[in-house]
Amino acid sequence: MLTRQIVALAAPTVAHSFRRWIFHLGGLGFIPLGLLDSSVIPLPGSMDVLTIFLSARTPELWVYYAVMATVGSVIGGYLTYRLARKGGKETLERKFPAGKRKKVYALFERWGFGAITIVALLPPPAPFVLFLFVAGAMQYSVKKFLVALTLGRIVRYSVLGYLGARYGRHVLTIIARQVHPVLVAVIGLIAVGLTALIFHFARKRK
Repeated sequence: MLTRQIVALAAPTVAHSFRRWIFHLGGLGFIPLGLLDSSVIPLPGSMDVLTIFLSARTPELWVYYAVMATVGSVIGGYLTYRLARKGGKETLERKFPAGKRKKVYALFERWGFGAITIVALLPPPAPFVLFLFVAGAMQYSVKKFLVALTLGRIVRYSVLGYLGARYGRHVLTIIARQVHPVLVAVIGLIAVGLTALIFHFARKRK
């Protein structure tokens, strides 16, 4: 009981210290944050917030922050992919319920590259980590996985970086209050465009 109380009291302090440390690191903060965000204990929206905040604070560096956010997310995503690839479907079955697995399996088997790209592009609550595990468990091509993940993430963080640099920190308030309306609208249009392109090239190859 006493241990739980100590943990409950210490948790906010630790979280605050970690947050300050991440913001202090600037662009490098995306690396440790990306590792956590792409793990089995993700921090939904944390990479988005950091991208917007840093871009708003130093608008001329928004491209740099978008690239660093992409690098951090891809590194984290690749490590999770490798773990799932090594553990196989057994690891996937232990960590995620059957209902979610079946839906993602169906999407992944049909779209593959496009599925990874789109889920990497979408904001929470898109099941990003689950797709990473499925890609690894199904032994999906490493090269295709990295290209798809990078493509989705660079588009997403470029949009966020630009919005932060263009409209300042109050864009965080807009996103928080309206449940990502601007982000969903912009990224939704991009996702539709990318899906159409992927479908077009897939048909052309066939």
